[in-house]
Amino acid sequence: MNDLNKITSKLWAMANELRGNMDAGEYKNYILAFMFYRYLSEHQEQYLINNNVLDVEPEQSINKAYLEQANTDDLADYLEDISSSLGYAIAPLDTWESLVNKIDNSMVIPSDYQTIFDNFNKNAELNKEAVHDFHGVFNDINLGDSRLGSSTNERAKSLNRIVKLVDDIDYKGDDGKDILGAIYEYLIGQFAASAGKKGGEFYTPHEVSKILAKIVTDDVKASDEKFSVYDPTCGSGSLLLTVQKEVPGGDKPGAVKFFGQEKNTTTYNLARMNMMMHGVSFTNMTLSNADTLESDWPDGPDIKGENQPRSFDAVVANPPYSAHWDNNDSKLKDPRFQDYGKLAPKTKADYAFILHSLYHLNEEGTMAIVLPHGVLFRGAAEGTIRQNLIEHPSGNRIYAVIGLPANLFYGVSIPTVIIVFKKKRTTKDILFIDASNEFDKGKNQNRLSEKNIQKIVNTYHNRVDIEKYAHLAPIEEIRENEYNLNIPRYVDTFEEEEPIDLNEVNKQLVQDKQEIEELEAKIAEQLKILGVE
Repeated sequence: MNDLNKITSKLWAMANELRGNMDAGEYKNYILAFMFYRYLSEHQEQYLINNNVLDVEPEQSINKAYLEQANTDDLADYLEDISSSLGYAIAPLDTWESLVNKIDNSMVIPSDYQTIFDNFNKNAELNKEAVHDFHGVFNDINLGDSRLGSSTNERAKSLNRIVKLVDDIDYKGDDGKDILGAIYEYLIGQFAASAGKKGGEFYTPHEVSKILAKIVTDDVKASDEKFSVYDPTCGSGSLLLTVQKEVPGGDKPGAVKFFGQEKNTTTYNLARMNMMMHGVSFTNMTLSNADTLESDWPDGPDIKGENQPRSFDAVVANPPYSAHWDNNDSKLKDPRFQDYGKLAPKTKADYAFILHSLYHLNEEGTMAIVLPHGVLFRGAAEGTIRQNLIEHPSGNRIYAVIGLPANLFYGVSIPTVIIVFKKKRTTKDILFIDASNEFDKGKNQNRLSEKNIQKIVNTYHNRVDIEKYAHLAPIEEIRENEYNLNIPRYVDTFEEEEPIDLNEVNKQLVQDKQEIEELEAKIAEQLKILGVE
């Protein structure tokens, strides 16, 4: 049964059965982590064969050869060699196949799982360049959670069942291609949907990710240069991966460099796993576990000079909406915020995320960020920042405003808006698109069809007026509206009702009255015949 839909549906049903009363958002840490561990183990096997590290006899499994040849006094050398290339190393007794064999032969003891992950962390330190990418990636597996079982033995049995479920997954499609990344992405989306509002913390719906990705790559041409993309609130990393799919030649190894920062440690670990499960080498991704608004980007200025921030070809973001942040006065000296006169309010960090992201966009790049509509029209400090973005000395930096339908995001029913920014502008106009009324209505969540997505992207690209859908507003119109960017001020979607003919209405009323009188007369006549007064 290799069909992706069948595999994912079966896997999701079995995962739901196994998790019992455990919250979906927490159970994901187990099943997704074990999928990743299997991937790493099998990826290591391919390295051992492709690089002739092992001599495998006919009819002998790779794992058995590894057990026999590496589980000796030379084990340290094997682990050093593997780690130098892969960034991590798994010892023979800790491989996926060794774990499954122990389960099948009832040889697993409760401490085995802790030992496996402890050993992984220790071996992750062998490659100093990769330790940041692999160390602690499995730390969110709570081996002592009582919901797995009331005793250590019961918990071990629950973990064994998860391992066996993951082991049953066929990672290849009917055409022989690896579908592991697609399975992983499906599960992340399903867990996000089940987790409700919490799901929105680590996953942006694919349709929205696709719009952002197409927008920031709209004018990108295929070239030999590496394309860099940054997400300051990267969640599970799915938005970054969607951008890669839209970059011309982005599927070539190393063609895209990924950068991301995520405050939540559990979600940060998920991002590391998700990226690598989609074939991204640790050498092509730089992810950081930190608070973006407090820590900025962790490696500071790049080689361009002391006062030049590291910048990227594209920036995409779906940050937490109207979050609280520490907007103390010292941040007015922060180079990310100092050019805009005010700081975002303490209870609404939306513009702090905007300015941080824009600070790291290069002069030729494009940035797209999803936020609540309030950023378009709220006054006070936000109004000052918005005006300074539009009247920036280098030119208006707001390129487009795209209104999306309500109820697209997990646990968020309000309509949202995509704001597109560019630093290098030849004109000062802003394109407004009202796509809020075009979607497929779902039972729990609305969706954008491929047709809806393409209409948004085409309109963005063509940058022309479309009646009741889009308007290209010159800077004079923006100024007349006092820098209020509320979409209805620019795109009139009002539908006039058909005029009512009062004469026809009166005629109908007279006719209805006559029919009622005739009916009453007939009823009275029938009652009289029946002798009813």
